[in-house]
Amino acid sequence: MDGLWIRAVAHRGAMLGAIWAALSAPDPEGLALGLVAVPAAVALSLRLLPARHPLILWRLALHLPRFLAGSVTGGVDVARRAFARKMPLDPGWIDVPPEPSGGLPGGARVALGGELSLMPGTLAAGCDGDRLLVHVLDRGGRFDASIPREAREIAAIIGHRRDRPQGGA
Repeated sequence: MDGLWIRAVAHRGAMLGAIWAALSAPDPEGLALGLVAVPAAVALSLRLLPARHPLILWRLALHLPRFLAGSVTGGVDVARRAFARKMPLDPGWIDVPPEPSGGLPGGARVALGGELSLMPGTLAAGCDGDRLLVHVLDRGGRFDASIPREAREIAAIIGHRRDRPQGGA
């Protein structure tokens, strides 16, 4: 077992355990069930998405306030548009090429899509090969700078560097 695998087990166990504890509240039966469910979920997550890049928890912790603020801002923007007399809408699609995502591995591209969905008026709607498809409420929005910035944030959280070979840890 290498250090990356051990770190992945510890990080995923801590995150999934915290989620389980929050969902089961103080119920002893729920916590007892978590002793079986969390290790099974960790094993399944490692099987479906093997550890290739270390997750850097302190960067994730620093990213959470901006993530939450973006979520609230996105919700308020959509509500404002929905309740405006004249909805300022110009919906359309943005096709994000692989380069702005920095060549992120598959799971990190999914995380990037989640981040982009929290930006005001955006929703990641899937992939077309290496390209990320994002639906926007206003095509005139300034997404050119924000998408690469979000990709760099995700890359920093997982310790991904562009100069690192894709198959390694």
